[in-house]
Amino acid sequence: MKNHILIVFSIAMLISNTVNSQNKLYKINQDSTSTLGLLKYDINTTLQSVKHAFTRPIYWKKKDYTKLGGLIAGTALLSLTDESVNNFANKHSDKFPKLVRDVGWYFGSPQNYFMANAGLYGYGLFAKNEKVRYTSVLIISSSITSGFLQSLAKNAFGRARPGRDLGAFYFKPLSKEGGFHSFPSGHTVLSVTMTHAIAKQFKNPWVKTGIYAFGAIPPLSRLVDDAHWITDIAFSTALSIIVVDSIDKFLKKNNAFDIDHNRTSNKISWNFMFSGNKVGLIGTF
Repeated sequence: MKNHILIVFSIAMLISNTVNSQNKLYKINQDSTSTLGLLKYDINTTLQSVKHAFTRPIYWKKKDYTKLGGLIAGTALLSLTDESVNNFANKHSDKFPKLVRDVGWYFGSPQNYFMANAGLYGYGLFAKNEKVRYTSVLIISSSITSGFLQSLAKNAFGRARPGRDLGAFYFKPLSKEGGFHSFPSGHTVLSVTMTHAIAKQFKNPWVKTGIYAFGAIPPLSRLVDDAHWITDIAFSTALSIIVVDSIDKFLKKNNAFDIDHNRTSNKISWNFMFSGNKVGLIGTF
């Protein structure tokens, strides 16, 4: 996971130098700019978003540190249930559908995750669809940020995975062994980052619910597969949401992609289609 995040970030930095990336967000005509021009704009926007996320703590106020303390305290308190939740998951693991577990694994894997987002961004870029590009840039920026943080934490804490049978409070700091990279959960970080970023583009509560339900599959599958404790998943979920919300707020504040987020016409509209013996759901951008 760490290597994938570092590779993506390094490539972005290299490209940014070759396209003369600006030091801040700039404005372009989203309709008349060439595809290459849009790519340059998106790379710069991604880098500025990541920069914003990493430098934001410098401007934190008392309430922000209070929230951080609450997250840490809540995680510590939840850790008291780690082993009991793990025992419960193990007892019922055979009832968890294998198909769902496989979906959870593949969707949360870095390779498949970035391939999916590359496809999403590619469509937005060549179709010159700023709403899809906005969503994809939000996902990429948040993934780089939260992915780097979770990789750092994995190595720093060296928490033993449940499958090691060493208990919920066994740590081996700075370990390079995968069995001691339980906290936080990389699959959870990626799946929650993507689903939360996508869900924020919709107002329909049913659509949001469906997206979040799908995003919950990887975390649950990792819990059932004895790969993570419940606190690994809970903390990773909170981290991902905080990062996505922070970058989303930054992009909206700077009117990135010239999208008026207060207008429903800029949202993706969904309609049911009935044809013969088929029922479909069509999204219109």
